[in-house]
Amino acid sequence: MLIHRILSAIVLIPIVLWAVYRGGLLYFAVVSIASLLAAHEFYSMMVQGGHRPSYPLGMALTALLLLDACYPLWQLSRLSLAAALILSLIWQLLQRESRDDEWSRLGGVHLLQSDSSQYWRDHSSDALVNWALTLAGALYVGWLASHFISLRDLPQGMGWTALTLLSTWACDTGAYSVGMAFGRHPFFPHISPHKTWEGAIGGWGSGVAVAALVGYLIGVGVGHGLLLGVVIALAATFGDLAESLLKRQVGVKDSGRLIPGHGGMLDRIDSLLFSVVVVYYYVVVVLV
Repeated sequence: MLIHRILSAIVLIPIVLWAVYRGGLLYFAVVSIASLLAAHEFYSMMVQGGHRPSYPLGMALTALLLLDACYPLWQLSRLSLAAALILSLIWQLLQRESRDDEWSRLGGVHLLQSDSSQYWRDHSSDALVNWALTLAGALYVGWLASHFISLRDLPQGMGWTALTLLSTWACDTGAYSVGMAFGRHPFFPHISPHKTWEGAIGGWGSGVAVAALVGYLIGVGVGHGLLLGVVIALAATFGDLAESLLKRQVGVKDSGRLIPGHGGMLDRIDSLLFSVVVVYYYVVVVLV
């Protein structure tokens, strides 16, 4: 497992950092591919959990939210959110029509009224959950990941993006390494039973140290670097736990098997989805 994690990192990290350095369409392509793969895994997990979100609508909304960050003047986010709300509800109505046919095939007209009411209560609840999951998946992956594009477009965007990535990776690596070596006390065991307080503290320390160093190197000062390191470490930790909660709810161990040693793409970027948001708004609100 460890050797697979190391080999995957050796292959993927240079590609990501090269895309960050180049920016432009290459960077947009890398962010979009990673995000769409993660969104695909999200909807696949929901299906494994017995739900039926609208996969085409969710994937389209994810793509439009990413495009909106790249071309904000097109206001695609407003268009895509409005279209997704309307079309996903229409899709649920069409699903209801198919259930009417199913009800007829089951001989619903001959069953007791109480049975009929219970049948529609159950299936209406399913429709509500599926509609919400369609939107939630795109917002969780597409909207949060779009901040990577917005962050790279800021002044010193390359430095801010590098700080986000390196500090988050350091937090994840520190938590994994320290937890494996010294972990004894469970950290959120009801969500992720293998995480420990020792690992979390090791991850926080690693993330803060790297953020302070990168902050110094890009000229924003050690103080801002330290503060950013703290918020990144906390955001990364809860980003990882949030995805663990989703996986536990639908009964899967990993979001996929795309990356050896890491699982799926969503497993790889779950921490980043939270950390990039806090870095972007810290820069916009505090520093710009």
